[in-house]
Amino acid sequence: MSGNAYPAALRRVIKDISKWPGVGEKSAARMAMHLLRAPRAEVLELAQALLELKEKIQLCRRCYAFADQELCPTCADPGRRPGQLLVVAEPGDLLAIEKVGWYQGLYHVLGGLISPLEGIGPDDIRLRELLHRVMKEEVQEVILGLNPSLEGETTTTYLAQELRPLGIKVTRIAYGLPMGGEIKYADQQTLRESLNHRVET
Repeated sequence: MSGNAYPAALRRVIKDISKWPGVGEKSAARMAMHLLRAPRAEVLELAQALLELKEKIQLCRRCYAFADQELCPTCADPGRRPGQLLVVAEPGDLLAIEKVGWYQGLYHVLGGLISPLEGIGPDDIRLRELLHRVMKEEVQEVILGLNPSLEGETTTTYLAQELRPLGIKVTRIAYGLPMGGEIKYADQQTLRESLNHRVET
């Protein structure tokens, strides 16, 4: 069946789903067909969940991870080690590291990486907030857990230069992550080793 043969409402859903990362038109068509055949209650439940996602999920006021309260579950956990701060680029990286279950400190989500080619500089990520936290929360170690890409390396170097004068230990994850890899897609063993074998910058 060609795309033009689909009814307008179905074409719209396929078009919208195909905008998602990693979803092509064929996959989008399969998903739309699934929704079309699914019971009405299941589709309504999904629609409600998507609305709640937009309405209730916000950024944690402390670390900028995803949260449905003022603080995310990690920042609200009194059992976490407050003297250790793991800096990541995106909330997805934090979630991947949390799945490993090894790291017990706190996080700081930058919301991106420095990328001069894309016009993203230090003022476009949460660097000021990081420096403020380090001084206010008496952090002893900052672990730079950024992707081993050109942007990740640029950001790691810049952050290390900004953090060193504060007299704290600055380390970076290194072991097992290939150049150009992404933290959120790494397997749990690789992430565990990367944290375990971190080196000072």
